[in-house]
This record gives sequence, structure tokens and C-alpha cells, in this order.
Amino acid sequence: MRKRAPTGYREAMTTVAVLGTGKIGAAMARQLMAHEHDVRVWNRSEDKAKPLADDGAVVAADPAEAARGADVVLVVLFDADSVVEVLEQAAAGFGEETVVVQSSTVGLDISRVAEVADRLGVGLLDAPVLGTRGPAEQGKLTVLASGDPSLRRVADPVFKAVGARTVWVGDEVGAASRLKLVCNAWVGSITAAIGQSVALAEGLGLDPQLFVDAVSGSAVDAPYVAIKAGWMTSDDDSVAFDVDGVRKDLGLITAAAEGHGVDTRLLQAVKGAYDEAAEAGHGSEDMAAVRSAF
Repeated sequence: MRKRAPTGYREAMTTVAVLGTGKIGAAMARQLMAHEHDVRVWNRSEDKAKPLADDGAVVAADPAEAARGADVVLVVLFDADSVVEVLEQAAAGFGEETVVVQSSTVGLDISRVAEVADRLGVGLLDAPVLGTRGPAEQGKLTVLASGDPSLRRVADPVFKAVGARTVWVGDEVGAASRLKLVCNAWVGSITAAIGQSVALAEGLGLDPQLFVDAVSGSAVDAPYVAIKAGWMTSDDDSVAFDVDGVRKDLGLITAAAEGHGVDTRLLQAVKGAYDEAAEAGHGSEDMAAVRSAF
């Protein structure tokens, strides 16, 4: 049975096709249904989409079937190659007023996505999100959005359903994806730094919790310190954002920095730590496994 929307929700119902139902895409689809939008879903591995039928989603056999009649096509895939391929497959289902909301982390390759959308004659908003599985399941993602202002009215109900806030970066498709790179550079770096401090505490014979307690509430504290340090020192094997996903993003970030004259020494070191974690067999584990590199 479909969950009811929060009291006071007044946005008009929108038909949304969600293409890609991994950890984030599935959580976004459930939030859309909770806000009483009609939702169709598709995933390359159908077993990841089928459970959403119990929540009220229509599981489509292919991207075009999912997109047919949808006001918004929300794309949540791994990389630009996947996005381009799936948009081509969905094209037969696009209508004259369909808006594609691209929420995958694709970096500067958003230009390739924009070229395909333009060729297919469909409106495109660039809208990657900040947040992992937990915030996605709670509808508390931060949406970074950019693109044609005339498309915002259609996309706003979707953004309000999946996110706690929307940061409009500009009218140019691509601005939001560039900001996502900036933000993920910080997320990857701070998590690696937490791993280093946890390892250093242990190496010096200290309880890592003392590190968390010492910085708690100070100017150098951040919510991620307690979250990720706790993950690194527990037996929690759940995954919010996996090591391989971080490595992919850091590759995009490094390439963008190199192409725009920004020094990459820190990025290279941070990516090296995640690469070591992956080589040690932790690629599919939560990014907190970067602790193993230290």
C-alpha cells in the first residue's frame, strides 16, 4: 500500500519515471510515492526494481515504457555512459513536454548528456544530489539544480519530495554537476582524513572515541566525524556510499581539476587511499573502509 504524504503537502501530483533503482534511486522513488506522485520504475537488473511494486510503483520492462506519459524522467545511474545509453533507450517514450532530471554524478560529462537531450528534443535539468542512502530514505537529500528556469515548475514537486532543500546553481546545464564535484571532493577528503585520525589514535594506543569526543562541538567538528569514525570502529557492514563509487567520483574530480589548472596533489593522495582500500577487497563496502589504507 502506498504511504501517505506528510500533512500539509499541497503540490500537484506528477507522473515520474525513475530510471535506475539502486540505493539512492529506490529511496527517491519511495519518497515520490509517499508524496502521492504516480511512479514508474525501471532498472537494468529487474530484481532491484520489483520490490518497489509493493509500495505502489509500476515496474516497466524497459526505459521507454517507463518514460511514456511521464511528466518527469528522473535518471539515477552510475555514470555518463549509462545515462546516455538509457536516454537513447527511453527516447521512444518521451512526450513533447517531458522533462529529464539528470541526478547521476557525471562530472563534466554532463555536456554529453546535454547533447543527447538536445538531439532527442527533450528538456533537461542537471540535478545531482548530496546525501547517501540514509538521507535519501528520509527525503532529506540536498538537490543541486541548474538549467532552463522555465522547467523548474515541473521539477519542483519532485525536488520537494526527495530533498530537504534545493540549491539552484544557475540557468546553465552543467553548473550543478560542477558544484557536485566540488562537494564530493570535500566528502571524499574528510572521510579519508577521519580514517587517518582513527588509525593514528589506535597506533598511538588511544581509543579512537577520544578523538571524536575531543573535537565534538568545537570549530573543527562536523557531523561526519562521529558518523564515519563510529562506522570505522564498529562491525556495521551496511553501505551508504561504497568505496568504488567514491573512486569513480574522485576520478571525475581529478580530471576536472587537471583540465582547469587546479593542483591535484591532495586529490591524488585521497584517491590513492581509496584505491588501496579497493585493492584490499573493500571496493563494495562503505567508504568508511578507507580506514584500511592507513
